[in-house]
Order: sequence, then C-alpha cells, then structure tokens
Amino acid sequence: MKTYVAKPSDIKHDWYVIDAEGQTLGRLSTEVASILRGKKKPTFTPHMDCGDYVIIINAEKIEVTGKKRKDKIYKHHTGFPGGLREVTFEKLLAKKPEEILRHSIKGMMPNGRLGRQMYKKLKVFAGPVHPHTAQKPVELKF
Repeated sequence: MKTYVAKPSDIKHDWYVIDAEGQTLGRLSTEVASILRGKKKPTFTPHMDCGDYVIIINAEKIEVTGKKRKDKIYKHHTGFPGGLREVTFEKLLAKKPEEILRHSIKGMMPNGRLGRQMYKKLKVFAGPVHPHTAQKPVELKF
C-alpha cells in the first residue's frame, strides 16, 4: 500500500466561520488549530499547508473554566530592560478579545515557517461582523 502525498495542485483551501459565543477557550482552540493544519482532511500531508481558512466571530464572548478569568496572566517583554509586562485574562478580554484566541491557537501550531504560514489563515473578530462574506464561509458548530 502506498502512502498518499498531496501535491500543491490537489490542495483546496475552504473557508469556515466559527461562533465563539459560549465556547470554552481551550476546546475551541484545539479544534481550530486542527482545521488550520488540515488534520481533518483525508489528504493531510504533514509537511504541506493543507489546512483551511478559519474566521472566528464573537471572540469577546469566549468562556474559561474555574478561576482563570482573574488568575490567568499573559506576559510579554517590550525588549527594554525591566520591560516585562503582565496583564490578566479579564483585562485583556476587555481591551483586545481577539488576542486571547490568537495567543491560544498560535501555541498549538507547529513552530517554524510552515506553522507561521498556517497561522496566517486565521481571522479573529471581536464582534459578530466580519469582512469575508465574499468567500462564502461555511458555518461550523462544535
């Protein structure tokens, strides 16, 4: 039995829209990362970008379990001495709700060039409106 390897001409990228309202952050992120990589397709090839485009709407209505709303901390460094910045989940949700989902999904993608290429197919929006209606995305429910 021969192993199937997808050719660039065989790959078709579909568009999906996912409503994040009431979804749990980690569970939604794993599903989205799997779709971006293309693991749900029968033509999955690990060294090629076989994944689909994903649009996430209502990112501001994402849920977390337990005490993560107050206790979870996101850290980043500005690059200057003493430049470590920390922000809680609650404050980041109020200021930039899209960044929470982007950060979670990026951590589940492969490192390197291929992972960055796959990650570019993710579009996250805080509200229910998105500018990608021309692509006719199919709604996915989990």
